[in-house]
Amino acid sequence: MAEKIKFTKQEQKKQQDALKQFRRFLPTLQLKKQQLQAEVRRSADLLEDNLRRQQELRGVLARSLIFFGDPAAAKLAASKVKIGTVRTSTQNIAGVPVPVFDGIDFENIPVDRFATDWYIDDAVDALKRAAELREEYRVLQVQFDLLSEELRTTGQRVNLFEKVKIPECQENIRRIRIMLGDLETSAVARSKIAKRKTAATAE
Repeated sequence: MAEKIKFTKQEQKKQQDALKQFRRFLPTLQLKKQQLQAEVRRSADLLEDNLRRQQELRGVLARSLIFFGDPAAAKLAASKVKIGTVRTSTQNIAGVPVPVFDGIDFENIPVDRFATDWYIDDAVDALKRAAELREEYRVLQVQFDLLSEELRTTGQRVNLFEKVKIPECQENIRRIRIMLGDLETSAVARSKIAKRKTAATAE
């Protein structure tokens, strides 16, 4: 429903200024939307790549670390992998602050190389890499969610400007111009009638 407007020159200028402002901001919003679309696609690709690397690592573990068939060896390797700190930083992507995965600091749990089998080192390294990939995926998912939400919001703003605000201002300006034109025509007509009456009275 169109907003109520005053049919005055002041209102006409107000609507023209608003239209100018919407037209000035729209290209910026459209550019941001395009950048966000590209970043959301890139973020989705990174998530997919992470899942692929996790799958590959599981394949390596299944093929080469047969010791996981030994519950005691698997338990020993897992006991040597404890996450201390997940390091993240913040990066601005297309105007959106998002977390970035920087790595994991693992607790330093020594492995007695003389008391454990040789493959335990490889198992510990693989489990650490698996933990890193899982944490990286979690951060990437947060990135994707934040960028997707910003894209949704920006898309709504673009649609609001393109389909509501700009057409609304254009229609308001058109209606005001018609009304002001009619009022001017009416005023001229009244003036002519008044002149004729004045002239007739004078005669």
